Amino acid sequence: MDILRKQPGALPVRPNLLDYDAERATFSWTEVRRSLDGLPGARGLNIAHECVDRHAAGPRSTRIALRWLGRDGAAQDITYAQLRDLTARFANVLAELGVATGDRVFLLCGRIPVLYVALLGALKHRCVVTPLFSAFGPEPIATRMEIGAARVLVTTTSLYRRKVESIRARLASLEHVLLVDDEGATLPPGTLALQPLLDAASPACEIGPTDAEAPALLHFTSGTTGKPKGALHVHQAIVAHYATGRLALDFHPDDVFWCTADPGWITGTSYGIVAPLAHGITQVVDESDFDAERWYEILARERVSVWYTAPTAVRMMMKAGAEAARRHAFPKLRFIASVGEPLNPQAVRWGVEAFGLPIHDNWWQTETGGIMIANFPALDIRPGSMGKPLPGIEAAVVRRTSDGGAEPVDDPGFEGELALRVGWPSMFRTYLNEEARYRRCFAGDWYLTGDLARRDAHGYYWFLGRADDMIKSAGHLIGPFEVESALMEHAAVHEAGVIGKPEPVIGEMVKAFVALKPGIAPGDALKRELLGFARKRLGAAVAPKEIDFVDGLPKTRSGKIMRRLLKARELGLPEGDTSTLEST
Repeated sequence: MDILRKQPGALPVRPNLLDYDAERATFSWTEVRRSLDGLPGARGLNIAHECVDRHAAGPRSTRIALRWLGRDGAAQDITYAQLRDLTARFANVLAELGVATGDRVFLLCGRIPVLYVALLGALKHRCVVTPLFSAFGPEPIATRMEIGAARVLVTTTSLYRRKVESIRARLASLEHVLLVDDEGATLPPGTLALQPLLDAASPACEIGPTDAEAPALLHFTSGTTGKPKGALHVHQAIVAHYATGRLALDFHPDDVFWCTADPGWITGTSYGIVAPLAHGITQVVDESDFDAERWYEILARERVSVWYTAPTAVRMMMKAGAEAARRHAFPKLRFIASVGEPLNPQAVRWGVEAFGLPIHDNWWQTETGGIMIANFPALDIRPGSMGKPLPGIEAAVVRRTSDGGAEPVDDPGFEGELALRVGWPSMFRTYLNEEARYRRCFAGDWYLTGDLARRDAHGYYWFLGRADDMIKSAGHLIGPFEVESALMEHAAVHEAGVIGKPEPVIGEMVKAFVALKPGIAPGDALKRELLGFARKRLGAAVAPKEIDFVDGLPKTRSGKIMRRLLKARELGLPEGDTSTLEST
């Protein structure tokens, strides 16, 4: 088996997790909670206090919390002390408007400073916050705001005019629209300019008592059909964000961290806002969309030490070649991680070629709220593996039982559903207004993830695919990720997506959709070569029987290949919810 061996003593910084087994044996969520302050006077636990106010009151007050890089070359540094005052002003604006504890505040902005100020300020006011992708169209915006019963919306004038004004009448609960006036134009009717309100508000705010189980963040996750689900997380989640920042992302006090995810995706909130700020480190925020050369310049110029990105970005950088990265020097970069969809083995190894560092995959979901399984800085990497469970997380591969339960199967190599023992702090507490749907996610003390996996003899977990993505062919259960990874080993293939196509004799046959690298022309000869290449690596039972060449694959903005969308298009079926589809 391909293994990237680690020599912890040779790493530039001593990792926080050196002895995995010892850390698991002594780990305690209660002890992690003691690493956080809690509100003064034992008045509970509030995410914004732990991310901002506790640092602003101490020696890190002048440390840069957010280093914002605008798409037009503008830049802004915000210290922890400044962030405390700005977020207090926003909390006081909400109070002046009569917004109550528990009301829902929705944010529809690009990655601009006010997005971060508003999210943390709303948490100070003990509201429930939902960041939305600014690339959403009117319909997905309306759907989410209706489900969430939005009372406040923070957006820009241009986004409001283009995407919200036409649906405003549908949003019965929406009372306040606060505009970041990015046009200098007359405000639309029924809206307020945010900046004058902030200017008039006090920079002092005492956060009210906050129960650790009080709702804090509402993130939406798409279903294959029907409306998206609203996964509700509580203030207690910050305990997991803090622990995973320390153990999975290896935060150290002097780090400069860059998470490339938009806060409209949970990674961009949990690890693009909460976890780094909880550790009091500097977070880089880039307003622009992906551009490989710009990213390399940011990594070098800002002296980024820890970088968290997505598989889609890695594949796009791979497409441009490792030489483009090697033209830059990254003197501080010591750890790279990726999440969104499992990284193919060649992507893990490409990191060494391009940056001198492997790319560490990890696994989690909107529902889990934080990283659950990871490849750690000091541990060997088995490329293609998700890694090992975080200390404090008990994972298992389970078999569903006839009575609706789930039983863990300890046999290495058994392929079943990945499950997590309930009880970690960032676990979602419900699907908003869909309690029965929420309950179906559990069997006894196990949360059933809907992902199929296997665990090897060394305790590493391997992703096989979503349960509804698995292909049943002639009695074989085939994981699409395995087939996609094999195809991507071919020098001509940039990326691949695999589905099961109905076939009357064998049930389903494996069909692949392949996007080629630049300069390579599709053709029948290459198709035959790829079919033979896959058959040699996978065997006739698993290899694809059909290949179609495509310009690109449908993906979510978090990097997941939308296989069910490939299947729907192939079979002429309804496409379901496509609101998180990456824009092309």
